[in-house]
Amino acid sequence: MTRRAPLHADWFDSGVAPRDAALWRGVEAQHLVATMKLVDTASEQHLLEDLLEASKPALPAQGAGRHYLIATPFRYRPQHESRFRPAGSPGLWYGAEMLEVACAEVAYWKWRFLRDSDALRHHALHTQHTFFEARISGACVDLTAPPWVASARAWTHPTRYADCQALAQAARERDVAWIRYSSARSKPGVCGVALTAQALALEPGFAQQTWSCKTTLANVYLRHAQQSFSFDAARWA
Repeated sequence: MTRRAPLHADWFDSGVAPRDAALWRGVEAQHLVATMKLVDTASEQHLLEDLLEASKPALPAQGAGRHYLIATPFRYRPQHESRFRPAGSPGLWYGAEMLEVACAEVAYWKWRFLRDSDALRHHALHTQHTFFEARISGACVDLTAPPWVASARAWTHPTRYADCQALAQAARERDVAWIRYSSARSKPGVCGVALTAQALALEPGFAQQTWSCKTTLANVYLRHAQQSFSFDAARWA
């Protein structure tokens, strides 16, 4: 039996509208620590950072002049797929409307990394992450609202992303700036993915926090000051 495609082209006629939101995003914050291990002075570290920057892929035009926290995802072509991006295609910027949901998204991918690493699987992984809040705006497809919500099961499948990737491609062809969708990792949380860097902005004095993360096969625990979140990995297994 052939599965009915969840995407209907005519949904774009009524299912796209301007929208803005604040989204939290978490990124691993180990680059300074990693380079400090290789140098003896501040000048050596600056030189090493410059060399590393020169070795990276060039920023696409859409990322020129933008803060690295916004531009970085768009300069790479990760070889693993994500919900709205096939493997090997240009990166996208993901965030969540609540900090706890952003933590859950980071926790899931750290757990996946640990689970898939033979050498690390039975050890605890300790990392630090920077969580920050950005503004996103522009033409939006909101998968939590009609008509898109009629295919909610396809948009939130925990491991099968083909439908979401097809949707993102169709959205880009229609100059949609971003997609709002339900989190598959922290229900009933809501996430957003920017299809272009122009949809994003960092306001002066934007919120930014450093969180410590401990990942094991059973649990992922994140903490910042007196705030913490713990995620049982059984929900993802």
